Amino acid sequence: MFEFIFLAILIGMGGTALLDLWALLLKAVLGLPTPPWHLVGRWFAGMPKGRFRHRDGIGNSPVIHRELAVGWFMHYAVGVVFAAVLLGIWGVQWAHSPTFLPALIVGLVTIGAGWFILQPGMGVGVACNKAPSPNVARLQNVLGHVVFAVGMYGTALLVG
Repeated sequence: MFEFIFLAILIGMGGTALLDLWALLLKAVLGLPTPPWHLVGRWFAGMPKGRFRHRDGIGNSPVIHRELAVGWFMHYAVGVVFAAVLLGIWGVQWAHSPTFLPALIVGLVTIGAGWFILQPGMGVGVACNKAPSPNVARLQNVLGHVVFAVGMYGTALLVG
C-alpha cells in the first residue's frame, strides 16, 4: 500500500508539473493566460459551505481567504488522484514498466472531470460551452490532458 501511495504522489505530481510547464510555454509563446487557480480554489473552498455551483460564474462569487493556495493544492491533489486511478487499474507494476497507452487513456478520460464537474460548477457550462471561445477552451483541455499523460508516463519512467 505504501508503494501505491508513494508512486501515485510522484506520478501525479510529475504529470501535473509538466502540465504547469506547458501552461507557461503557451503563455510565453502564444500569450495565452495561465489557468485561474485562484478561481479553482474558490470553487473547492466553497464546497464545505454547500456551494457546488456558481451559475453566474465563479468570478462573481466572493473572494475566499487563501483561495490561490487552495487552488494550487487541489490542482496537484487531483493530479495525484488521477495517477492513483491509473495505478488502481493497471497496478503498481505499470510504474515499474510503464507504457504510454494507459497514461493516455487516463489523461483523456479525465477530461470528463473538467467538462462535466469543474467547469459547470464554476459557471462556465458543460465543456466550456459558456466560455468566450468554447472550441479553443476544449482544445486546450484536450491538449493539456495529453501533456498530463506524457508527464505521468515520463515520471513513471524516471521513478519506476
